[in-house]
Amino acid sequence: MSNNDDQDDLKPSATPGYKPTAVKSTDEYAQLDANDESLARWKASLGIVPGAPADTTGPKVTVLTLELDSPTLPSGKKIAFDLSDTTRLADTKKNPIIIKEGVEYNVRITFKVNHSIISGVRYIQLVKRAGVKVDKLEQMLGSYGPSPNNEPYTKNFEPEESPSGLLARSGSYNVRSRVIDDDGEVYADWEWSFKLAKEW
Repeated sequence: MSNNDDQDDLKPSATPGYKPTAVKSTDEYAQLDANDESLARWKASLGIVPGAPADTTGPKVTVLTLELDSPTLPSGKKIAFDLSDTTRLADTKKNPIIIKEGVEYNVRITFKVNHSIISGVRYIQLVKRAGVKVDKLEQMLGSYGPSPNNEPYTKNFEPEESPSGLLARSGSYNVRSRVIDDDGEVYADWEWSFKLAKEW
């Protein structure tokens, strides 16, 4: 399968009856229901205030890291990808990361909303072995505005269990990860590889 064949698998699932709303600027959101004091306080806590800087240059979202966490990881060991380090990501194709078989783990993603309000953002992960799809993960990140303190957001996904057995340990797995919203706007798209082993 080519990367083009993956496009359908990398689209977010459609929710029946849901239609994304028209795109609005942060200032337009600030003006909505401006007379509702409690709503205005809530929006202000999200950085949505009238006259907020409207710099919309650059990407709406920057995905900073992807991390795999497990209670079985040896003390001090961390499996994390800095998505700005494209050399490290490319290196996983030759030197896949090692994941222990049959253990519970969860995915954690850290991202920053640079401007605008983003809605229906999802993380999609397509896993293949020898060119055949073996798993697909789709997790909702949610809807966010720029952090008032310019802090990144972190989302922990539900725990999963890694496959186990001799067959699972043979060969490496190629992963394509994508962060996309309901409108189909792709914020990040990258590839990496892993192998299953008896130990971390």
